[in-house]
Amino acid sequence: MPYKRLSTTKIAKAVGCHPNTVRLYEGWGFLPPIPRAPNGYRMYTEDHLQQMRLARTALNTPWPGKAIRQAAVELVLHAAGGDLGGALEKTYHYMAMVQAERSQAELAADLVTRWAQGIPADSTRRGLRIRDAALHLNVSVDQLRNWERNGLLVVPRNPSNGYRLYSAVDIARARIIRVLRNAGYSLMAILRMLTQLGVDDSTDIKQALDTPRADEDVLYATDHWLTTLKEMETRGQQMIAILEERLAKNMPI
Repeated sequence: MPYKRLSTTKIAKAVGCHPNTVRLYEGWGFLPPIPRAPNGYRMYTEDHLQQMRLARTALNTPWPGKAIRQAAVELVLHAAGGDLGGALEKTYHYMAMVQAERSQAELAADLVTRWAQGIPADSTRRGLRIRDAALHLNVSVDQLRNWERNGLLVVPRNPSNGYRLYSAVDIARARIIRVLRNAGYSLMAILRMLTQLGVDDSTDIKQALDTPRADEDVLYATDHWLTTLKEMETRGQQMIAILEERLAKNMPI
C-alpha cells in the first residue's frame, strides 16, 4: 500500500485518546517500531493505526482481573510483533476466559435466586462458632469477620460467653456470599443485592447485583460484573474483527 504518514495527534484522535497515550503504548511495546522522518517526526502508517485500535480495544477497560488482563496484553504484543495469526489465536483464548467468567457469574446469580425462593443453600442444623463456621464453609475467619464488618452478615453472640454463634440461616447466607465472591462480585454488589432482597423478596437478583444505585460510588468493575463481562466479550469480538481484517489484507507489521 502507498506510504501515508499519520501524526501522533491524528492517531490519538482516531482512537479517542490523548497523544501521550500513543507514546506510552509505543514505549510499552504495544506498537511496532515507528520510523522517523529526517526532522525527527514519527511517521505512522495505517498499520500502526490499526494496531493502536486493537491495543485500545483490548486494554482500555476496567480491571478484569490479572489473568484476563495478561491475556489481553499478550495478544496485543503478538500483533505488535507481526504475528497476527498468533494474536488471533490468543484473542480466542481471551474470549474463552471472559465467557467462562461470565458463565460462572450467571450461575452464581442463579443459585442465589433459588436460595431467595426458599431452596436451601446449606444442610447445617446446629449452631457453629466462627472457627467451625469457617472450616465448614472453607473460608478464613478473617473473611467471615470482614463480611460482618461490611454489613453482609449479622451474627448474634451467645449471651453467656460473647462468642458468635452461626445459625443454619447464617451459614446458608455466608455460603451464598462465598459463592458470589468466588464468582467475582464485589462486596458492594453483594451488599446491594442482599439489602434489596431484605426489603423485597421478589427482587431480581441479577439486576440487583449488576445495577449500582444512583447514590453509590462505583469503584470496581465487579460492582457491575455482569455488564463488565458482557462489554469485554463485545470487545473481544471487535478485536477478532480487527485482526481478521488485517490478515485478509495481508498487513503484517
